[in-house]
Amino acid sequence: MLKRSWPVFLIFISMISVQGSASMAKYLFPVLGPEGMTAWRLVFSSILLVAIFKPWRKPITRLALKYIILYGVSMGCMNLCFYNAIARIPLGVAVAIELTGPIMVAMCSSRRLADFVWLGIAVTGLAILLPIHQASNNIDPIGILLALGAGSCWACYILFGRKAGAIHGASSVAIGSIIASFLLFPIGVWQSGSVMFSLELLPLVFVVALLASAIPYGLDMIALPRLPAQTFSTLMSLSPVFAAFSGLIVLHEQLNRYQWLAIVFIIISSIGTVLTMNRPTKIKSIKNNS
Repeated sequence: MLKRSWPVFLIFISMISVQGSASMAKYLFPVLGPEGMTAWRLVFSSILLVAIFKPWRKPITRLALKYIILYGVSMGCMNLCFYNAIARIPLGVAVAIELTGPIMVAMCSSRRLADFVWLGIAVTGLAILLPIHQASNNIDPIGILLALGAGSCWACYILFGRKAGAIHGASSVAIGSIIASFLLFPIGVWQSGSVMFSLELLPLVFVVALLASAIPYGLDMIALPRLPAQTFSTLMSLSPVFAAFSGLIVLHEQLNRYQWLAIVFIIISSIGTVLTMNRPTKIKSIKNNS
């Protein structure tokens, strides 16, 4: 039981870290902007992950490099879209909309009836959580589109991350972070200018990077190859829960009874997924095609 459940525990820690850091990051947006915050977050996380995983110790095959590049690009775009989304719409709403990506991965990966039952409960919870009726009046439509873009990139992050981790191992996350940093740092400098290099801000950005990227990406890369795709994706339904509590504690965002009902649905779905999860599905090697 412990052998099967410890990857789930890693995913929980990853989500807590991500959602807590998102609330912290919003305080830096007025100064750094979403682009500058994203760029430094990825740079600092790359440094930390390289120190932890020491990716130079293992040679990279052409097949692994392909998936690592795709993984890194997905990671960078996901971060950029998400930070721009929460700059325009509430954190809990953005996280809920972003979950459309993992939900689609779960739907495409499911094979058993039980998987669809738990997934259906999660979708019901998300439908209650999303303020669709307010979208045209109170919610910035650009923010909604950016959150959907982040969800699409998240789906790619899951798929390419599982492939990269299965083929090359946990050090894939360090290389992927470097690729994402090279992609986004010029964008951050272009948008934020000289404030990007303020010595007063960098320690705060480092803390956000540690909580938002280095810790969760490292944990995800360890857990992803050991969890079925549908299990990981449905567990991600807990993200709005952690976002809601983070918003309550850090941003003083209050939840109404319908939002709490949605959270109950999502928790039931996640618990059901854990209790009925399959043995980890291994990704077959296709070395002959490299």
